[in-house]
Amino acid sequence: MDDIQIRKAKLSDIQGMYQLIFQNAQKNLMLPRALSELYEHLRDYAVAVQGHRVIGVSGLGICWEDLGEIKSLAVETSFMGRGIGTKLVNFCLGEAREIGLKRVFALTYIPLFFQKLGFQEIPKEELPHKIWSDCVKCPKFPKCDEIAVIFHIKEGEACDV
Repeated sequence: MDDIQIRKAKLSDIQGMYQLIFQNAQKNLMLPRALSELYEHLRDYAVAVQGHRVIGVSGLGICWEDLGEIKSLAVETSFMGRGIGTKLVNFCLGEAREIGLKRVFALTYIPLFFQKLGFQEIPKEELPHKIWSDCVKCPKFPKCDEIAVIFHIKEGEACDV
């Protein structure tokens, strides 16, 4: 895939991550993330890079003992449609399996993307721990218009759609 690498984020990636997230937040496609938050939670993030350029980002947050969240998934517009988002999500799902999570959810405007990866649509009310953490910071709260999707991790199954 054109020397594009998916890997854990490094300190040197933060400015690129911030720009991608900021651009998508400006379009109301995701919540903004403060630069300080990216530094504090760097270990939650994976990036897609071409050379030293960050062209995609995704985070895996832990919400509860068995529940994680795919967050801040963004791919640079000129690289969309090349499977980078899929690879980032699968990277995060692989990490979720490694640390013992049983379920991973996402809040999205593009549920079909996640459904193609094995996620299922669920009512947001099934995510009580999530609602009171990030959601209360959202300007759309409590009238969220995103769709909740969830992935159930099965032991021994690879995440490489």
